[in-house]
Amino acid sequence: MAGLGTWSLTRVVLIVLLLPGSLAECGHISLSDPIVRLGDPVTASCVIGQNCNHLDPESEILWKLESELQPGGRQQRLPDGTRVSTITLPHLNHTQARLSCCILWGNSLQILDQVELQAGYPPPTPYNLSCLMNLTTNSFICQWEPGPDPHLPTNFTLKSFKSRGKCQTQEEPIQECVPEARQSHCSIQRKHLLLYQSLVVWVQAENALGTSLSPQMCFHPIDLVKLEPPTLGTLDPSPEGAPAQPDCLCFHWESWKPSLYMEQKCELRYQPQLGEASWALVTPLPSRTLHHKLCGLLPATAYTLQMRCTRWPLPGHWSDWSPSLELKTTERAPIVRLDTWWRQRQLDPRTVNVQLFWKPMPLEEDSGRIQGYLVSWRPSGQVGAVQLCNTTELNCTFHLPLEAWEVALVAYNTGGNSHPTSVVFMESRGPPLARLHSVARDPHSIWVGWDSPSSQPQAYVIEWGLGPPSPSGSNKTWRMEHNGNITGTLLQENIKPFELYEITVTPLYQDTMGPSQHIYAYSQEKAPSHAPELHLKHIGKTWAELEWVPEAPELGKSPLTHYTIFWTNAQKQSFSTVLNASSWNFVLRGLEPASLYHVHLMATSRGGATNNTGLTLMTLALDESELHILLGLFALLLLLISLCGAAWLCCSPRKNHLWPSVPDPARSSLSAWVPTIMAEETFQLPSLRDPSMPPIAKITVLEEEEKKPGPWESSDNSGTCGVPTLVQAYVLQGGPREASTQPQPQSSTNDQVLYGQVLGSPTSPGPGHYLRCDSTQPLLGGLTPSPKSYENLWFQTSPLGAPVSPSPSQEDDCIFGPLLDFPLLQGLRIHGVEGMGGF
Repeated sequence: MAGLGTWSLTRVVLIVLLLPGSLAECGHISLSDPIVRLGDPVTASCVIGQNCNHLDPESEILWKLESELQPGGRQQRLPDGTRVSTITLPHLNHTQARLSCCILWGNSLQILDQVELQAGYPPPTPYNLSCLMNLTTNSFICQWEPGPDPHLPTNFTLKSFKSRGKCQTQEEPIQECVPEARQSHCSIQRKHLLLYQSLVVWVQAENALGTSLSPQMCFHPIDLVKLEPPTLGTLDPSPEGAPAQPDCLCFHWESWKPSLYMEQKCELRYQPQLGEASWALVTPLPSRTLHHKLCGLLPATAYTLQMRCTRWPLPGHWSDWSPSLELKTTERAPIVRLDTWWRQRQLDPRTVNVQLFWKPMPLEEDSGRIQGYLVSWRPSGQVGAVQLCNTTELNCTFHLPLEAWEVALVAYNTGGNSHPTSVVFMESRGPPLARLHSVARDPHSIWVGWDSPSSQPQAYVIEWGLGPPSPSGSNKTWRMEHNGNITGTLLQENIKPFELYEITVTPLYQDTMGPSQHIYAYSQEKAPSHAPELHLKHIGKTWAELEWVPEAPELGKSPLTHYTIFWTNAQKQSFSTVLNASSWNFVLRGLEPASLYHVHLMATSRGGATNNTGLTLMTLALDESELHILLGLFALLLLLISLCGAAWLCCSPRKNHLWPSVPDPARSSLSAWVPTIMAEETFQLPSLRDPSMPPIAKITVLEEEEKKPGPWESSDNSGTCGVPTLVQAYVLQGGPREASTQPQPQSSTNDQVLYGQVLGSPTSPGPGHYLRCDSTQPLLGGLTPSPKSYENLWFQTSPLGAPVSPSPSQEDDCIFGPLLDFPLLQGLRIHGVEGMGGF
């Protein structure tokens, strides 16, 4: 395939131009079977004749099924030069496909031949064969179900023949009926049939893979007659007849004329036009009566009626349903009980104003539509009644003579009047209710209860409506409870939250009624309408007395639970206190003189809290005498504070308070230091000219003023204290020149600076004394700004040159006496050296 691209464009064009004529008769495909069962194998052969000599003899024959190359072709060359390629498709899963034989020509595949492959199933057996004789078209019609699709063109044929008896013998065949494409019914004309002769009918299905036959049917054509549906019509009632019943419909029908002499039976179905109501069936209907009365229907309801018929008792087919007939039932008179209530008001000595209320209470599920109400009064001595009201409302107002005590009330519609309800205006002579109370259940309902009176009532009338300030009697809702044993009822109609309702309960007895009692209630109580106004009764410099007048209890509201007083000063600091509901005054204490305060009172009940408008007050200012007393007391307090401060400063050490605190070496960590040189150790005083001695950087000689020897100066010439004058010299030693001949303790640092004391007199011929100290505390007035660690050695030399440690007494008297003149060196005296024999 890669070499195809090397062909020149010219050669490709020439090949394409020569292709149609040159390859037209080169190849031919032969099939084992062009139509097979779906999934079966197919074998095909492609033969290229020897006259196709312009083809490349080495080119391979290729196969394509639709657009896919199919492998597995077997190539073969016959002795006569013919080439043959054979391929077997193991499973043909296409109901229809195109198989192509191709060769490689140029850079594309050239089709030599093509064939169509088809795959499917044998025809299924037709079923549900049914036939009928249509007398309107004079044809014998049969229909069937063809079954599953075989995926192959299938032909159906309706076959039949005439027979005798029970269709055991075949006499004369009838012309076959072939239906139109994709139809499963066929008709045989009436002229080929005898209505009372047996007929055998079946259906044959045939395609390329086989043939199937339906079960045979044997019948007389007359037994399969299908009648035409009857025609329905309205039956008008006669003028002399009784009025139509409200739950019945009357109608008639006309049978199909060709079936007038046939015995038939009919069916009726009806459906109310109310949403998705289902059909109801009435069967059988005798066909000879040709009219029917359908009862048990809903009054004032439209219905749809349909009818069909069939031969009876002979076999036959049901006709189609007739066209619909729509009828409507008449109304029935209302079947209701009217609960009534009234209010009377005398206008003058002979006339009374009556306001009559009523409520219809249905006695049946379908009590009939109410079109209006009639109120009438029959005067004594008159035959006819006087009509007082004709209304669609549930109340009526009219005037009656004072002696009239009864009226009649009826509900009516086009079907008639309800049973009259007698309304007797009774006098209030019965016992009253013992007690009336109410409880709010939720924002839209109120429970009202009462205690039963001494006599058992027959019923109760409960009225409720908005209380004051609404007009009395406006928009009242009422209800009658016919159970005289109850002691309460739940009111849910026309109840809104945060509204005050006036509820009235009246007991009804046999011939009288009890006095009405009322109560005020909220379904959901709201906060008090307003809080009491605050009044200032008395005021002082640090207090204020307030008072208020408690409000009268509001209708239907719960009493107050408590008061809360709030007051705020000019600095926006707020304070409050809670008082019980019986309080009417309060004293504000702890106020500041000449200060402004804002005070308001909050009244709280079970329904909420309400604030009043508030009160602003100012406390009284202080008098001039009081101001002088306060200033004097303040001055006295300042004087006492000043005296106490002066006494404290004078009596305490000044250096601790007026001068900075200098660290005391006696209280530092040096006070706990103990030298490591024991008493028996002696130190060899090196000569100042000893080459092993570290170089002396500077010698300071301090000559003591001539004075009398102190108690620590001894006149004894023995040892080191024989000199008349003590000279202290502090020697700062620099870096070492060379190592001493005697082992010396080494310091932990390489830049150690050693300090020492040379004791002696410049006039004395004897050698001086050298004291070495190991203290790391730098001396005052040091020669360097940052002295390094140093050591102090104290020793003395005997006449023989051997160092001898002085006695402890001499050490104390000769050494530490002069040192005590230095305050900062007083702490260098080490306690506990008495037993060590030296420093």
